[in-house]
Amino acid sequence: MTTTAPERTGSADHGLRSDLRNIAIVAHVDHGKTTLVDAMLRQSGAFSARAELVDRVMDSGDLEREKGITILAKNTAVRRGDVTFNIIDTPGHADFGGEVERGLSMVDGVVLLVDASEGPLPQTRFVLRKALAARLPVILAVNKTDRADARCAEVVDESLELLLELATDLELDDDVVAQLLELPVVYASARAGKASLERPADGTVPDSENLDPLFELLLSEVPAPADDPDGPLQAHVTNLDASSYLGRIALCRVRSGRIRRGQQVGWCREDGSVTRVKVTELLRTEGLERVSAEHADAGDIVAVAGIAEVTIGDTLADPDDPHPLPRITVDEPAIAMTIGINTSPLAGRDPKPGTKLTARLLKNRLDAELVGNVSMRVLPTERPDAWEVQGRGELALAILVETMRREGFELTVGKPEVVTREIDGKLHEPFERLSVDVPDEHLGAVTQLLAARKGEMLEMTHSASSDHVRLEYRVPSRGLIGFRTEFLTETRGTGIANQLFDGYGPWVGELRARLSGSLIADRGGAVTGHAVGLLADRGDLFVAPTTTVYTGMVIGENSRSEDMEVNIVREKKLTNMRQSSQDVLERLTPPRILSLEQALEFCSEDECVEVTPGAVRIRKVELDSHTRNRQRNRARQGLATKS
Repeated sequence: MTTTAPERTGSADHGLRSDLRNIAIVAHVDHGKTTLVDAMLRQSGAFSARAELVDRVMDSGDLEREKGITILAKNTAVRRGDVTFNIIDTPGHADFGGEVERGLSMVDGVVLLVDASEGPLPQTRFVLRKALAARLPVILAVNKTDRADARCAEVVDESLELLLELATDLELDDDVVAQLLELPVVYASARAGKASLERPADGTVPDSENLDPLFELLLSEVPAPADDPDGPLQAHVTNLDASSYLGRIALCRVRSGRIRRGQQVGWCREDGSVTRVKVTELLRTEGLERVSAEHADAGDIVAVAGIAEVTIGDTLADPDDPHPLPRITVDEPAIAMTIGINTSPLAGRDPKPGTKLTARLLKNRLDAELVGNVSMRVLPTERPDAWEVQGRGELALAILVETMRREGFELTVGKPEVVTREIDGKLHEPFERLSVDVPDEHLGAVTQLLAARKGEMLEMTHSASSDHVRLEYRVPSRGLIGFRTEFLTETRGTGIANQLFDGYGPWVGELRARLSGSLIADRGGAVTGHAVGLLADRGDLFVAPTTTVYTGMVIGENSRSEDMEVNIVREKKLTNMRQSSQDVLERLTPPRILSLEQALEFCSEDECVEVTPGAVRIRKVELDSHTRNRQRNRARQGLATKS
């Protein structure tokens, strides 16, 4: 079935370009956004007959494919008959909220994708709030209807309740609320590439041949762009890309007028200045490719090359009549950590050493990150070789560190901390709204875990179709640093936890989230099998025999609450006594290898993470034990004096 441009009638056709629709797909993590875009591309002929079909083709980054999440908002263009659909695939994780906000600034409507079993989750609330705040029309798509535990009718009701709740919070007009009550709904199985306006039986694929019902709904319900084609040029820069041939590329939504290749435009910068520059290349997206274009009109989404220092939020305008558009605003960061050069004894000496070790290279890289990441901040610290980096959450900061590690940097990364504020003369800290799905048997362990982290239970819902329970909590962001690993351990990997920033609240006092201490190497050298065997009952070790360690390096987790310094390089004394084979063979427990995220979760206040291309190590900030003890004693004396 071919989709054609409609007549100029109906609610969606009050715009000026009936041949174009700009749409964002928003959803919670893993509800199927990227898979749906894959199916839309395939059914629109974006892939040639010989092209190799790859799942989640929009997740082009290595980290995106490894982690199974979308990190950067991306756009594609799908053509159906005479109509072009510009589609923005946005991240579902709240840590990348800046990408969501940028994506929504480019479109005229959104498709809210909700899992037919899980229903609305915390990040569904986040992306939907952003869409409603931007006054964008919403289409509800219930995905994964073929799941065995699908419950389509209940999920639609839950989504409507969430819509009305958010509309009330945002104080939307009554006529807007009335429109939300008539929310258009489509049912889909993105993996099967099928969609229908009729609700299928739970656990079945929609009764249709393809995604045509979804395209028809987009055409009828999403407004055509209402931008002014006859006004002075205004093109808003919402994203950046780079090309080895063209240099920096600005992704723009043309809000007014027409932009041409080779044209002189006024570049409106954040400081208020306007510079005359030339558009050396103009690119339009077709499927997954960018192709050269002579011009772009109001409503189009295009890529512009030729402006070397253009940044997100800038406006390309008529040089003789420049009118800059409002800057893109995003939520403030809530989590911070210190990133500095590697100062450990093994800096530059790994079997796979880094190539970028200096403070100058590190500062240049962090400054470059700020160009394309509007939700991140970089602040100076007392040290000239370290900076405080603020972001939305642990995952966003860990992704940055992992990316830099793969680029050849060696770093020292501090424990994540919350960004506090002073409100009405009192200290306030960020809070998270936490949604937890666990089997009934682990309910007690999870509630105990969150009580220790000062979590406040808001709601408990038992599933009628399974033995699972859903808990809603409001928890200090500090309490969730290091929570995920312990949560998965307590629930034996069966629990699902999702969190969302929920504003600031009064400081809740001291939290002791980690009850175990660290095992610390008291000297440097190569780890021996004999020492590993002797320390096996002390706790979990992070290192294997022959691994090189240094004084002050954390080599394991102590089973007790205090830190313990150990000799992990001890060799077995040789005697002239003959030994049995039982004495010679030592059975060693394999070490616990920590990923970067796990290492950041594990480290305590006086520890940091050493990150190199070939290794992730935890170490004490102060390597010398005598200096650490003096600092600890001074801190205790200071607390005693204050009390």
